[in-house]
Amino acid sequence: MTTVSENMEAQDENSQMSTPLDSISMISSTSVSQFVKSELLPVEEFTEGGQKFDNMSSYTWSDEDNDEILETIDKEEPKDEAHTDRPSWANKTEYLLAQVGFSTGLSTVWRFPYLCFHNGGGTFLIMYIFLLFLVGVPLLLLEMAAGQRMRQGSTGVWKIISPWIGGVGYTSFMVCFIVGLYYSVLMAWSLFYLVQSSQSPLPWALCPLLRNSSYFDPECVRTTPTMYFWYRHVLKATDEIEIGGLPVMHLSVSLFVTWLIICISMVKGLKSTGKMLYVSVLLPYVILFYLLIRSIMLKGAELGLKNLLAAKVPALYNVEVWRRTGNQLFLSIGSGFGSFTAISSYVPRSYRIMDAFAVALLNLIISVTATVFVFAIMGHLATENSEKCYLENAERVMNLVATGVLPPEAQFPDSLYQHMSSIYSTWFRNLPEQVRSMVLPYLYNCDISEQLKKVMEGPGMSIVAFTDIISVFSGFTFWAIIIFVFLVTMGLNTMIGILHGIITPLQDTFSSLRKHTKLLTVGVCVLMFLGSLIFVRPSGSYYVNLLDDYWVSLPLFFILILENMAMAWIYGARRFLADLIIILGRPVSPIYRWLWCFVSPFVLLVLFVSTMIHLYLKNITYLAWNSSISSEVIQNYPSWAEVLLVVLIVITILPIPAYFLYTLFNMAIQVPMIHSRATINIKLEAKGDSRKPCPQLT
Repeated sequence: MTTVSENMEAQDENSQMSTPLDSISMISSTSVSQFVKSELLPVEEFTEGGQKFDNMSSYTWSDEDNDEILETIDKEEPKDEAHTDRPSWANKTEYLLAQVGFSTGLSTVWRFPYLCFHNGGGTFLIMYIFLLFLVGVPLLLLEMAAGQRMRQGSTGVWKIISPWIGGVGYTSFMVCFIVGLYYSVLMAWSLFYLVQSSQSPLPWALCPLLRNSSYFDPECVRTTPTMYFWYRHVLKATDEIEIGGLPVMHLSVSLFVTWLIICISMVKGLKSTGKMLYVSVLLPYVILFYLLIRSIMLKGAELGLKNLLAAKVPALYNVEVWRRTGNQLFLSIGSGFGSFTAISSYVPRSYRIMDAFAVALLNLIISVTATVFVFAIMGHLATENSEKCYLENAERVMNLVATGVLPPEAQFPDSLYQHMSSIYSTWFRNLPEQVRSMVLPYLYNCDISEQLKKVMEGPGMSIVAFTDIISVFSGFTFWAIIIFVFLVTMGLNTMIGILHGIITPLQDTFSSLRKHTKLLTVGVCVLMFLGSLIFVRPSGSYYVNLLDDYWVSLPLFFILILENMAMAWIYGARRFLADLIIILGRPVSPIYRWLWCFVSPFVLLVLFVSTMIHLYLKNITYLAWNSSISSEVIQNYPSWAEVLLVVLIVITILPIPAYFLYTLFNMAIQVPMIHSRATINIKLEAKGDSRKPCPQLT
C-alpha cells in the first residue's frame, strides 16, 4: 500500500503553522515553482516534493495507512502548537454553539414545515435525512476540518488548497454579504413584531376602525386581521414590485436596532460573541421545546401529526421534490457560505468528526421539532375550522328549512353541538337520497383533510402564519413575546455566523485589520445596514423573495461543487484524510474518501443542473398584495428583475474565473523569469568549474 509521504506531511505542517500572510503570499510562487519543477525535473522528483492529484485507481485507503500515519505523528508531530496571534474560542462549547447557532436559522423553522407538507410529508423527511448524512455531513466535515487545519477563513483556505480556485473564497464572501443584507431584514421584521407584542390586545388581532368612524376598514374585513396588519401596517406593501418608494420609517428603525444588536454582539471579537451565544443559542431551543409540549396538548393536534407521518411514496420518484429537498438542506445547514470554515479557523487542534455529526444532528432535531410543532398547531386549527364549517352549514340548513326551501327531513338533530363531527356525518349519511341532493348545493365542504390543506397553504409569508398560531393559545401577549423572542434569537445566531464569514476573510487578507477588530466590525455593520435599507421599502419584500427563492441556490451549489472537487481531486481526498488523522490523532473511516470523490460531486451536480433547468423553464413569480381584493396574488417578475437576477448570479460567480485568470497571468510572467535565472546560474557554474582542475583518478 502507498502511504502519504513524509514530505507532504511536513508541507502540511508548515502551511498550518505559518501566519496568514505567509501562507497567502507564497501561494503564487509555490504554484510557479511546482510548474517549473514539472518541466525541469523527472516526474518522480516532482511528485515527491510538490502537490499531486489523488488517483483513486492507483491505490486505496486502508487501515495500514492509518497506522503508518499515526506512527509518524507520534514520532515527528510536535505536541505543542506554535504560538500564533490568531484568536481562539474560550472553550469547545462556545465553538459548537457558534456552529449550531449558524446552521439552525429562520429557514429551519418557517420553510421546512411548509416544504414537508407540500412534498410528501414523511417521505420528505426520509429524503432529507438521507441527503443529510450522505452529502450534508461529509461537506460539513470538509469545511470545518479545512478551516481548522489551515487556520484561515474562506479566502485563505482555498488559495492554500489550490491557487487555481482561490476565487471560491471570494464568491463565498459575496454570498455571505448579499444574504446578510436581506437576512437582517427578516430579523428586523421579527423584532418589530416583538415590540408590537407588548400591546393588549395585539394589534393584529382585530381590524382597525376607519378614521372618525365606527366602521372597520373594508380592506381588512375582506381578508384576515393578521394578513392586513402584515401587508398594510408592517410592510406598507405596494401592489407590484415596479412601485418603489422611500424606506418605511418604522422598519428602518427596527433594522437599525437589529444591526446595533449584531454589532454589539461581535464588536469585541470572540470574547463578546462566545459569552452571548450561551443565551442566544440555548434560549430558542428551550422555547421551542416548551412550544412543542404545549402544541401537542391541543385538540386536533393528532390530526396534524398523522398527516406528517403519512409517507407519500410517489414523491420518491419526483425529481422536483428531490431538488427542493436538496435546496432546503444546503440553505438550512449553511454549507458554502464560508461561515463554518471561518468559525472553525479559531479552534486549536482538538477537532472531532463527531462535531460535524453533532451540528448536523441538532439541525435535524430542530427542523423536525419545529415541523411537529407547526403540524400540531395546524391540526388544531383545521379541527376548529371544520367545526365552524359544520355550524355554518347547520345554521344555513335550519334557516332554509324554516323558510320552506328545504323539507323538514333535512332538520339537524339537537345533539349536533355535543359531538359535532360524528353527528354531522351521521346526519348526512341518513338523509334520503332525494333530500340529500336538495341539501348538497347549500353545504360547504367541511372535510377535515381539506381544512388542513387550506390551513397549511395559508399566507405566503411564514411570519403571518406565526401570528395566526399565537391566536391558538390563551394569554396572547405572553405567547406573542415568547414566539418572537424565539425568532429574533434564531435570526441573531445566523447573522453572527454570516458576519464571521465576512470579517474573518477580511482580516486574513489584510492582517493589519486584526489590530482594529472593533473598527472593522462597526464599519461592516454600518455598510450592511445602509445596503439593507433597499429591502425595507414598500416593495422590499418582493426583492427578498427574488433573492431567497431564485438567486442564492445557484451560487451555493457552484461553490460546493468546486470546494468538493478541489479537496477530493486537486488537494487529494487521501491527503486530506491524512490531515484529519493528524488533527484527530485517531484513524478515519475511508468511506469519507469515496463520498467526497464520487457521491457528493454527483449529487451536487444534479442539484445544480436541475436548478438551472428549473429557472430556465419556469416563470419566476412572487406573491404580491392586491389591495383592491385584499388578497395575495401570484405575479410574474418583470423582465428587468430577471435581468437583475442573472447579473447577480454572474457577479457572484465572477471571482472564480477572474482569480483563475489572475493566477494564470502571474504564472505566465514569472515562469520565463525563473527560466532565465536558471540559465544564468547554470552558465556561471559552468564557468566556475572550468577554472578548477578536474580531479584525476589514481
